[in-house]
Amino acid sequence: MRRPSLLRSPGSARALGLALGVAADLVLADPRRGHPVAGFGRVAARLERRLYADSRAAGAAYTAVLVGGAVLAGALGERRVGHGVRAVPAALLTAVATWAVLGGTSLVREGAALGRSLERGELEAARARIPHLCARDPALLDAAGMARAGVESLAENTSDAVVAPLFWGAVAGVPGLLGYRAVNTLDAMVGYRSPRHARFGWASARLDDLANLAPARLAAVLTAVAAPLVGGRPGAALAAWRRDAREHPSPNAGPVEAAAAGALGVRLGGRTEYAYGAEDRPALGSGPAPVPADLVRAARLSRAVGLLSAGAAVVLAAIMPAGRGRGEGQRGAGVSRSSVSGCRGRGVGSSSAEGSRSRPARASRRLALVSRPPRRCSTSSRTK
Repeated sequence: MRRPSLLRSPGSARALGLALGVAADLVLADPRRGHPVAGFGRVAARLERRLYADSRAAGAAYTAVLVGGAVLAGALGERRVGHGVRAVPAALLTAVATWAVLGGTSLVREGAALGRSLERGELEAARARIPHLCARDPALLDAAGMARAGVESLAENTSDAVVAPLFWGAVAGVPGLLGYRAVNTLDAMVGYRSPRHARFGWASARLDDLANLAPARLAAVLTAVAAPLVGGRPGAALAAWRRDAREHPSPNAGPVEAAAAGALGVRLGGRTEYAYGAEDRPALGSGPAPVPADLVRAARLSRAVGLLSAGAAVVLAAIMPAGRGRGEGQRGAGVSRSSVSGCRGRGVGSSSAEGSRSRPARASRRLALVSRPPRRCSTSSRTK
């Protein structure tokens, strides 16, 4: 008689792995040293020095090698643990990969700490934290500018560092988790309009835009759902999204930033200074400019959206249909039909990709990949 099991399908193992990975991020956050994303960033930087040329073709090859390698590593990992057959190892592998690519807890902590520094009037301490959130030059920002930069970065990075990885993990498992993080990290490193990367980074930016199309809109919906937790109204978040998002130069940062502005009752956008120049961004939301206290609220909103997205990802992973895992096919010979059918489950395979304004975002935190996973600052790949 077959014993009942909660992990009889690849989808169940994937769902459990995602939940465990989220829990690990909540407890452990990002490691101070030896972060896998930082290691990927160092590899990417070395490969850029070897392959760089001022052309889209060179950038496309660079992106294909790194993203393809990440997806392949995830697929080989799932195959090795017997995805679809050995449920517990598969769940643990998914949990480790999920923890490695998530950045929600560190993001919330940095945003809240920036808000507290500004509330205490500690401008130098606040400027020291800005690079952990976004790519703007802190020397050019006053207290109001840092408050706005922090709120915008929290909104965009909640989508990039939490909602999107969980979405791709639910849809495509470990290959989706690693592939998405590779795409987003490359966008943060080379997806800029600077003279060096305008052409070389084009493929990474476009791929990031594509990979974030669905997750960014999911993040905007969840932001509206969570609005009452920070004193806002879902209707105001949805109205700001519908009215203002299309004016933003990034197809993905626009929805999440506009929804956050509406949920918090503030106005985002305006002149934005980057190392390569300044941009005048359209207004998002109809309230007053954010103040330091709004950063603390934005951090709470980010945490709430992250938890809601985790729940949605677990449900999606559990119900997604999937074909037989490779391990099942290899074990099929010599196993009774009933045993094989008992191993079959639901899982998914599909890897993600996209290009962006991007990923939006490429926060200085992303530029600091040698020590931290990427975060981004309200920028889109081609608008950062």
